[in-house]
Amino acid sequence: MEKVLLVTPERCIGCGSCELACSFNKSGQFKPSISRVGVHRFEKGQNVPMMCFQCDEAPCAKACKPQALHKGTSGLVEFDKDKCIGCRMCVMACPFGNVSYDRYAKELVKCDQCGGDPQCVQFCPTKAIEYLPAESAVLNKKRRFAKRISDALEEVKD
Repeated sequence: MEKVLLVTPERCIGCGSCELACSFNKSGQFKPSISRVGVHRFEKGQNVPMMCFQCDEAPCAKACKPQALHKGTSGLVEFDKDKCIGCRMCVMACPFGNVSYDRYAKELVKCDQCGGDPQCVQFCPTKAIEYLPAESAVLNKKRRFAKRISDALEEVKD
């Protein structure tokens, strides 16, 4: 059964445990700047953990001409380092800013759900990030959350 990462911003306390767990799991370093999850800390104490939404029609994958990013059989947007030319078009194409590029490692930094064992979930003390079966109710909540973030970003632009 397919699973998805689900974020409940109201539960996030902004502790950064998810960022540290992710960066250590992926690079062996406690370095939030290279984490695949980032906690956006807004005014009035609102914190939102953000990672790749694994979009159905992924703009990052569409922008990737050498097809280093592509939808895999798992349904996730997967990254093939051997095909990446480092152009960073995927970074510019992600409407949520959830794709970045590590210029030292010369590779894309994007959530891959840790191969089905997301470390951010295991270390989140408030369960603000959960890894749940992709039932329609969960997917609908995920889509509503993505819409709320998109709307909030549009308000900031105005």
